[in-house]
Amino acid sequence: MVQKQLSAAGPGPEPKKRRRVGFSPADTGVEANECIRIHLVSSKEEVGSPEVPCVTPVDLNDFFDGDGKIYGYHGLKISVWINSISFHSYADITYKSTTNGHKGITDLKSALQNIFAETIVDNKDEFLKTFSTEKDFIRNMVSNGEVVHSGGIDGSSINALVAPSDLQVLRMEIGSPNAGLLYSRLVPLVLLFVDGSNPIDVTDPDWHLYLLIQKKEHKEEPLYQIVGFTAVYKFYRYPDRLRMRLSQILVLPSFQGKGFGSYLVEVVNKVAVAENVYDLTVEEPSEKFQHIRTCIDINRLRAFDPIKPDIDSAAQTLTKVKLSKKAQIPRFTPPSSAIEKVRETLKINKKQFLKCWEILIYLALDPIDKYMEDYTCVITNHVRADILGKDIEAPKKQVVDVPTSYAAEASFVVFKYTLSGEEVNSGGGNNVQVDENKPDQEQQLKQLVEERIREIKSVAEKVSKLGI
Repeated sequence: MVQKQLSAAGPGPEPKKRRRVGFSPADTGVEANECIRIHLVSSKEEVGSPEVPCVTPVDLNDFFDGDGKIYGYHGLKISVWINSISFHSYADITYKSTTNGHKGITDLKSALQNIFAETIVDNKDEFLKTFSTEKDFIRNMVSNGEVVHSGGIDGSSINALVAPSDLQVLRMEIGSPNAGLLYSRLVPLVLLFVDGSNPIDVTDPDWHLYLLIQKKEHKEEPLYQIVGFTAVYKFYRYPDRLRMRLSQILVLPSFQGKGFGSYLVEVVNKVAVAENVYDLTVEEPSEKFQHIRTCIDINRLRAFDPIKPDIDSAAQTLTKVKLSKKAQIPRFTPPSSAIEKVRETLKINKKQFLKCWEILIYLALDPIDKYMEDYTCVITNHVRADILGKDIEAPKKQVVDVPTSYAAEASFVVFKYTLSGEEVNSGGGNNVQVDENKPDQEQQLKQLVEERIREIKSVAEKVSKLGI
């Protein structure tokens, strides 16, 4: 047998060292809301001052493509300073480093221009100059504006920050000289602070700007500053009337919470009455604005004598009948004559008046706790009608296509069904089942009623507190 001999192992070559491969951490980006701070300033001395508070925009993430994040920067900080006199802006951008990762590097200049457009100034020194070179911008822009109101308003409460005698509301047709340029400077504020709003069409002459101006005495010429503004659209109603629709309203952040929004709305109400438009509506009002608007309208309605008997009658009926024990609850809506009087005199549209009507009844019930159960039944009935239809048990209609060789696109059958799930024979053997999950529907209805009651109580408490 041959045996394999093992030779003694001598020293061999050293093993090669493996190269370590490093991976940089993934760039997860930073939300625009987290790294951008916005400041409104009225003098160059305030620019860069830590004493100037930030103002909170609606949502900056919406202005950045994709997921609303900024990519490629480490330690990014963006401070945007807006001149509240001329509305020019400047962005002070600082960061520690950049990384060109899988998402690339966000073009900050382009993104900011999407918001601020031509108002943004690249050079800080040029921005600081605007406080002197553009100090008369507002006064020059509104020189042709129509003064629709000056001074205070009876019953209106303005914070002592501004004397009512220093206030003016000017109206400008958007197609008039200077109005378009002025509005273009205001557009960034609309985008930043008016939720879900888009710029109005400056080529449409039916748009009007209502500008709330503060006039400050300053040497030879007074300084003009915009406190707030609203855009109102006038449109035709057959056969010979005009309607007004309030579309955008903004009080500058430094003036918010001091009664100027209510002041501006009350002036627009006065204009609607003075010019005898058909009515005044509001385009998609926010919850906060709707609260302010309703408080104002409750004030006007409680002072409107022609409907007082109708309010008293509704309240008395509710106090005399135990609605919670009734199978059929009356609607407790105002008579059509009251709706028409309110629209024609106060220019409050029907939908808004119906909301106010519930609050007017609530305020007329004394003590409210005694009648709250029955009042809740009324509100439940209203909410059910608003959400599910005026008569939840009334037969509904459905259109079903019927196969045919003749005019297929015009062949159909209409049959009725009810929301309670009852089977109604259409004559052709077709039945429709709806409301299959009624417990969930009732729970949703309950939540909506509770929300409506909270809104009513909130307005009633504010109105009562102010002694309206």
